[in-house]
Amino acid sequence: MSINESIFDLVSRDPEVMDIMIELGFQDIAKPGMLQTAGRFMTLAKGIKLKKIDIDTVKLTFQRHGFIIQE
Repeated sequence: MSINESIFDLVSRDPEVMDIMIELGFQDIAKPGMLQTAGRFMTLAKGIKLKKIDIDTVKLTFQRHGFIIQE
């Protein structure tokens, strides 16, 4: 899974990503319509920067759920 993929693509491929994103503090992505609009151009990297979340925290959280994040 690439840090530069859109949130929309990540969630479309594996819906569990939505729950992980919410766990990390991206609650807005669960709002109706957000995934189909902002999620199409927002990448994981942009979201991490916007929310000021530590990249290592993101990697570890995804790893706990069986995903590997590649930069």
